[in-house]
Formats: sequence, structure tokens, C-alpha cells
Amino acid sequence: MDNTNSQKKVLISAAAGIGLENMDIMFLSFTMTSIIAAFNVTGTQAGWIGTITNFGMLFGGIIFGLLADKIGRVKVFSATVVIFSVASALMFFASNIYLVYLFRFIAGIGAGGEYGACMSLVSESTPKEKLGKATSIVAIGGQIGAILAAVLASIIIPIMGWKMLYVIGILPVLMVLWIRKDIKEPESFTTSDSANRGHIGLLFKNGKTAWQTIGLSLMVMVQIAGYFGLMNWLPKIMQVKLDIDVAGSSLWMVSTILGMSVGMMTFGTVMDKLGAKFSYAVFLVCSAASVYLLTLANNTATLIAAAVVVGYFINGMYGGYGAIISSLYPTEIRATANNFIMNVGRAVGGFSSVIIGFLLDQYNSVMIVVVFLSLLYIFSLLIMLTIPGVAGLKNRNAVKRS
Repeated sequence: MDNTNSQKKVLISAAAGIGLENMDIMFLSFTMTSIIAAFNVTGTQAGWIGTITNFGMLFGGIIFGLLADKIGRVKVFSATVVIFSVASALMFFASNIYLVYLFRFIAGIGAGGEYGACMSLVSESTPKEKLGKATSIVAIGGQIGAILAAVLASIIIPIMGWKMLYVIGILPVLMVLWIRKDIKEPESFTTSDSANRGHIGLLFKNGKTAWQTIGLSLMVMVQIAGYFGLMNWLPKIMQVKLDIDVAGSSLWMVSTILGMSVGMMTFGTVMDKLGAKFSYAVFLVCSAASVYLLTLANNTATLIAAAVVVGYFINGMYGGYGAIISSLYPTEIRATANNFIMNVGRAVGGFSSVIIGFLLDQYNSVMIVVVFLSLLYIFSLLIMLTIPGVAGLKNRNAVKRS
């Protein structure tokens, strides 16, 4: 297989892997009501399913990040796909809420471990000047997975029940056969210093690197917090404000995800041409400003239009993190860095739903929530400006990667 075809296959398989992972994670959104009814549990007990899944992703992210750096990206990518696929299918046999917790924790382990292997594989198979666009394409795969989850849920649940939806999750195992057929470990990995591979302490080896790791984790935290705020709470807020049914609307989801996907492609292209510092600064400022558009919505059309614009900016940045992290950390700890930063940020950022819920309980105001989200993006901007390495990531002048 020539280099061009190999690069395309790596990109397609990574995007498909992240998409199928996100599809599996999103199944929970469409089956929560059915799970509560099937096992006669409270909303609090059901809410723990998502939290336990996030804990699994953090655990899996750290363990499989280290393994991807020690034994190889392709091996770990394949293994994590099998883990979350099999765990998804096991949901068919869940007979109580505790088995649901167990199977979703295992699924989280696989899902959390996949990211670092994917992003490292893509970064080591893609020319530096195209890396931002490549990692953004992988991130778009995740958005397609969310749409696929919504479509499958609407077809399968009414006919075959909620458990059969999770059985579909076994299909990604077939992709592993395709992944392992031709994709080889990148040369930069096979020739790297094996003695230093997968040492998590290297993420904090000195003050500058430690702050870089902490700062990027904080930026990802804001990224995830904004995403959850938009997708989980704002539809419900607007439903009450405008007296329209948007909370469960597929139109809301598809429109917002479309905006996010276009934003990702734009961001990746801009990042490759003008650098990470410039692209993040522009998108973070626009994110902080655009969320106020949601307060101006007065009907379904203007709400969806606002959601598309807000989604364009707040999630357009998501794909860029894979490029930044992969560029700032050497081959020996690249997967570890990707998984640690992304999953720590994801675990902490996920609590934004709790904070937004508290703000609504206390103030019952859309503006308070919007101000909270806006301030988060300003905070992320200030953090980004303090990370020296980000300023050096510009096209061919990017930090030299091992």
C-alpha cells in the first residue's frame, strides 16, 4: 500500500472508530427513559450511568494511553474497539441496574482508550502542514456517530426494543479486521526510544511541561463543558422560554451538529494555515460572544439558526486538540498525553451539567447560564495565551515532533 493510500486508510479508520464510539456513547441518551422504566430506578440512579461511563473513560484513557505508547497504536486501537463493542452488546443481557453500571463502565474503558491511539496514529501518518485538518476530520466522525445513533434509535427501539439498539454496537468489531489488514505501526513509533515509552511522569517532567499539560486539560474541560451545556441543557431551557418542543427534536440535534462539523473543517484549515494560537484565539472570542445569540431567539427558526452559529464556534475547536497535543509531546508519550489530557478534561467538564442545573435552580434565568458559558471561553482564552508551545504551532514551523 503506497503512502497516500495508507494515510487515507488511517484517516478513514480513525474517523470511523471515533464515530462508532460516539454512536455507542450516545445510545444512552436515547435509552435512558426505557432503562428507568425497565428496572424501576430513580432519576438519580439512572444519572449514575453516565457518570460511571465517564469514570471508565478516564480509567481506560490512562491505561490504554500508556499501552499505546508501549506496544503500539494499531494494537491498542483494535483492542479498544473490541472492548467497547462487546460491552455494548452485553447490555442485551443486563437484568438489573448494577449490570448496566458494569457494562457501561467497561464500554467507557474502551471508548476512553481509543482516542489517544487514534490521534497518535493520525498525527504520525499525516504531513504536519495538514494535521489540523486531518484531526478535525476525525472529530467530525464523532458527530456523524451522534446522528447515526439518533437515526438507529428512532428505527430500532419502537420495533425491537431498547436492548437491541446496543446489540448493533457489536458491528464495529468487523472494522478491526479491516484496520489490522494493511495498517502498520508508524515508522516514528517503531524507531522511537523504547526505554522512555509510556511514562506518565514525562507529562510533568518540568514546570513548563507540567503547566502545558494542566493548561491543555483546562482548555479541554471548557470545551466539554460548553458542548454539554449546549446539547444537554439549552434545548430544555428554550423549550420553556419559547413554549416549543425542541428538547427531543432531531432537527435541533442535526442542525447543531451540522454547524459543529462545518466549524471543525473551517478550524482545521485555518489552524494549518495561520497557526494554533490565532485560530484558537478567534474561535474562543467568537464562542464567548456567540452564546448570547441564544438569548435573542424568539421562535423555532431563530433558535435553530442561533444553535448552528454557536455550534460552529464552540465545537469547531474540538478537532484541534488532537493536533496540538500530538505536536507538543514526543512520540514516546504522545498517546499517553492525548488520552490523559482529553479524558481528564472530559471528566471534569462533564460536571458543567450539574453547575448549569444549580444556576437554573437558583436564578431561573437563561442569561445567567449564557454568561457562565461565555466566561468559560474567556477563561480558556487566557489559559491558551499562557501556554508557550501553542504559539509555535504554525504549518511547517510547528514544533518538531519525534
